[in-house]
Amino acid sequence: MKKIKTVVVLPAYNAEKTLVKTISQIPKRYVDEIILVDDASTDKTVAVAKKTSFKNFKIYRHKKNLGYGANQKTCYRLALKDKADIIIMLHPDYQYDPKLVKYFVGLMKDGYFDVMLGSRIRSREETIKSGMPVYKYLSNRILTLIENFLSGQNLSEWHTGMRAFKREVLESISFEKNSDDFVFDSQILFQVIEKGFKIGEISVPVRYLSDSSSINFWRGLKYGIETLLVGLNFFIKKRILRQ
Repeated sequence: MKKIKTVVVLPAYNAEKTLVKTISQIPKRYVDEIILVDDASTDKTVAVAKKTSFKNFKIYRHKKNLGYGANQKTCYRLALKDKADIIIMLHPDYQYDPKLVKYFVGLMKDGYFDVMLGSRIRSREETIKSGMPVYKYLSNRILTLIENFLSGQNLSEWHTGMRAFKREVLESISFEKNSDDFVFDSQILFQVIEKGFKIGEISVPVRYLSDSSSINFWRGLKYGIETLLVGLNFFIKKRILRQ
């Protein structure tokens, strides 16, 4: 049987304080390569990354800041170029538990799912106690409810920064045409659903630490509005095609 190559991609921006902790807890037995793409950080992210002990670790740096979505595009482009069969996107801010990577890989290798999401929403009490601001929790739940209605899905969270894709998923959707901003995350999931791929979820304990990155209220509001527009466009397009 052909060996399945698993690549973890890290879209990084000012992650010097959390990068080492994130990389050190990625289960190396299940990962063949790690690719870090630095979006022109103003801190020492790249210098810290160069000290990693992982044997197959590649670092790329944008000459200027292009945005979160653009960073993911570079990550996926490089992983596909390196012939990855499973691509796992993990935020290097240590908000998500890297040790769960092995479960993503197992479920996808066994053919259960084409896409895996790490859901931070297991229970309201646990999520808020872990540090997620109440307004972010509420906006997450409201947006997810609306997105599920518009897409016909029943996902527990649409906005996680821990995701995995089979190669054929990324090759069959036009992710390069998506936004260079945060709404990229919503766009790519609607593309996955439009193509009929199977999405699975695993509960991921959330860690909101002082060193972890997070967008501010106004960027979050912009993201929310853009996400709703993407969802409405998907819903209208689906209804038109049914007629």
